[in-house]
Amino acid sequence: MMNDNIQSQNISSQIPPLGGGGAVAIVGVGLIGGSFALAMKDKKIASHIIGVCNRESTKQKVLELKLVDEVLPLEEAVKKADLIYVAIPVDSTVTVTQQIMDLVTDKQIVVDAGSTKFALCEALENHGSRKRFVATHPMWGTEYSGPEAAVHNAFSGRACVICEKEKSDSEAVKTVEDIYTTLGMHLVYMDAKAHDTHAAYVSHISHITSFALANTVLEKEKEEDAIFELAGGGFESTVRLAKSNPAMWAPIFMQNRENVLDVLNEHISQLRKFKSALEKENIDYLNELMENANKIKRIIK
Repeated sequence: MMNDNIQSQNISSQIPPLGGGGAVAIVGVGLIGGSFALAMKDKKIASHIIGVCNRESTKQKVLELKLVDEVLPLEEAVKKADLIYVAIPVDSTVTVTQQIMDLVTDKQIVVDAGSTKFALCEALENHGSRKRFVATHPMWGTEYSGPEAAVHNAFSGRACVICEKEKSDSEAVKTVEDIYTTLGMHLVYMDAKAHDTHAAYVSHISHITSFALANTVLEKEKEEDAIFELAGGGFESTVRLAKSNPAMWAPIFMQNRENVLDVLNEHISQLRKFKSALEKENIDYLNELMENANKIKRIIK
């Protein structure tokens, strides 16, 4: 037990293919969905992968990249699948998942991979098939997007959050747990509201800071060649997330607005402390601020 809202678990298991050789439908075959498709194939968890994509160009690309075995419209894909994996931007997730839940039987499992959990869990709270839904957030991603961004072995060694497991059928939860642990993930349990709070602190603020830093440099440093030539490892690692897809991240920030504003206000307060130390030429205070920040080494190696 990490605290009242969070539990961590590492389960070691090897599971057979779904239903003895079942099908998985992946709604949104981009970075996360595509990488999940590759992992399901690599680990031989599913015998058949169905993709659901909106754009014709994406349909062709996922087939060309062999991420999926076929591409079908949503309703047809759901009917053929044992497990439906939803990996689309969070502003579409609620509506699309509700559509899926209206179609599933008590033998199918619906899983989402979104970066926010509260809005979706609240929307499905009273759905007749709620127990067939498992809310998850695999804590992995890169600054790239689209089917081309999908990679093998993406989830190994990462954490996956499972929210509100008590509201899902235990058999559905066990199947999802076994899938993620077979992919090499360790499991963390918390309620949806706590998830969104913690995600704002450790993920969402990092992206906003990176976007803001990129804008700062682009505004002040007009010579693109100078940025290219002088940017060192520290700058590159800090600003890397600014290359992330706005179509994905703007909805996350808006859906988790209250938590993001809370952590953003604290971040601005911390920046003001550094600004004050420099303005007053107070090197002792500047050192104190950095030494306090060094405590993060105890948590992140």
